[in-house]
Amino acid sequence: MQKNTFGRLGWPVSKVGYGMWGLADWTASDDEETMVSLDKAIELGCNFFDTAWAYGAGKSEEILSKLLKRHPEQKIYVATKVPPMDENWPPVKGGSIDKVFPASHIREYTEKSLKNLGVERIDLQQFHVWEDDWANQEEWQRTVEDLKREGKIEGFGISVNRWEPTNCLKAIDTGLIDSIQVIYNIFDQAPEDELFPYCQEKNIAVIARVPFDEGSLTGNLTKDTTWPQGDFRNVYFGPENLGPTVDRAEKLRAELENANMAETALRFIAQHPAVSTMIPGMRKTRNVIANMACGDGVKLSEEMMEKLRKHRWDRVPTSWSC
Repeated sequence: MQKNTFGRLGWPVSKVGYGMWGLADWTASDDEETMVSLDKAIELGCNFFDTAWAYGAGKSEEILSKLLKRHPEQKIYVATKVPPMDENWPPVKGGSIDKVFPASHIREYTEKSLKNLGVERIDLQQFHVWEDDWANQEEWQRTVEDLKREGKIEGFGISVNRWEPTNCLKAIDTGLIDSIQVIYNIFDQAPEDELFPYCQEKNIAVIARVPFDEGSLTGNLTKDTTWPQGDFRNVYFGPENLGPTVDRAEKLRAELENANMAETALRFIAQHPAVSTMIPGMRKTRNVIANMACGDGVKLSEEMMEKLRKHRWDRVPTSWSC
């Protein structure tokens, strides 16, 4: 597993991290296999784990706490998130930050996460949603500064809303943001246009999330695929999205010939110099082994990269894309 420098914080983070949403908040999650998978990731060199209080109302953080206790000899970088107080994903356009991230709420959930994680300091705290109109509001700025000064957090970042990669540039300009988490994959290449160059200029770390487009870029979806009740993908892959997504994925698969689709998806992301780490969601040990292998630094050919760039799919936020 190769490592990248995590922006101005300087952390040596694994090229492939671990996204922990599905371990606590989706259906069919097996706690015993979860522990085996997490341990295997550590064994294979993963040292960056991304969670959030909203993933199971703290359950994912508690799972990560157990991992930290099982591996006290390892430096594991912990990233979590403050949920929006009004529980809107994404936030309401034109809404006030006072209803989403007031100072008391930021502090309350930072304390909750510290307790769930069993740590004295969170490596990376993040806002789970964001509107850049809030960037110059002093209350959240002071709160972040205070939390850093008090040693409760080391770094602070923003998880950018789906398909809104530039909705954070003003926040970066405040000087308080150390990282940006953004959807970036073979379909969603828009962060390359403005966000990535800006982050490189400012030495801001980039966490690439949703590397498989919620599963379509593994090549395993069909137009008849269904999920258990309560699974987020029932919303995301509703009638408006499932068919067009499968069509595009099949077109991509045909061009890849014998190349593994999931591996190609991760290597595409790892190849961009702005990306500090990526966080595929993993529940099965076999997927951990396969995904961690993509952190070896081996690059795709330029011919392959040109093929993949042609599969860019520019989309706009909708009611089902939260």
